[in-house]
Amino acid sequence: MTIEKYQNKDFSISRLGLGCMRMSLPGSTREEGIATIHKALDLGINFLNTGDFYGVDGHNEKLIGEALKNQDRDKAFISVKYGTFGNLAEKEKKENIVDVGPKNVKKYITSALKNLNLDYIDLYQPARVDMGIPIEDTIGAIADLVKEGYVKYIGLSEVDADVLRKANEVHPISLVELEYSITNNSIEKDILPVARAFGIGVVAFGLLRLGKFFGTQKDPLTDVMNEIAAEKNISIAQLAHAWIFNKGQDIIPLTGARKVSQLLESVESLNIQLTESDISRINKAIETSKIVGSAMSKIRIKNGVMTRS
Repeated sequence: MTIEKYQNKDFSISRLGLGCMRMSLPGSTREEGIATIHKALDLGINFLNTGDFYGVDGHNEKLIGEALKNQDRDKAFISVKYGTFGNLAEKEKKENIVDVGPKNVKKYITSALKNLNLDYIDLYQPARVDMGIPIEDTIGAIADLVKEGYVKYIGLSEVDADVLRKANEVHPISLVELEYSITNNSIEKDILPVARAFGIGVVAFGLLRLGKFFGTQKDPLTDVMNEIAAEKNISIAQLAHAWIFNKGQDIIPLTGARKVSQLLESVESLNIQLTESDISRINKAIETSKIVGSAMSKIRIKNGVMTRS
């Protein structure tokens, strides 16, 4: 199977990305993770997505670094998020300290490069935005890393349209990572048009509500999803992937596969064709569904302190 590509003026990546976070969760094994990464690369899935806070002590980065040993470096496009969920928290403190600003970005990139055993990272981005720090300062610091050769391209994660505009004025933003799924298409209203105006690709995560199997809940949308999946003899997961692939060539969904079998199931979704009738039925169900919306709690960061609501 030929994996479709997302192409902008600077690089080409697979239109299906491998989100590696789940490979660092309890129940995952090193062997399964490495085998899945190798299979992805063999299939032409070159976009590997990670964060320096995935797992303990850089576990996810180290796993990817091990998987890339004896591999062609140019075969992989590595995306790393930095700076959140307690990277700077002192052990004796209870609050969740978050550092997504410019102050320690050099420290984080140094650690990431060591864990990954790489000379540079393809895409580097703050995991969130600190409302108390101008995004221009953060992007400026990462732009310095680009000049120094440690980073090739700059991305953003979980931002709004205004922040994306401001950031792109400082340095071109290549990709923006956002929750985008059959149960949460809210980005289509504001931020997706801005991203497209600037030629910024969208990395979509949360295709299955972050692992919450919505097919078990009685709802107009889950009813239609189950009906269409049964008609096409595919899984709910494959239907969710097919729906997002239908949204445009500039949308790069992430599969959270941590086993080869899960990866292959996601790849098979590339062959699924949704008809106008399928899309119409899904859209009508979305309008009356009670499960639409973000799968995550709302996170607010200001001056290094994170709160959830």
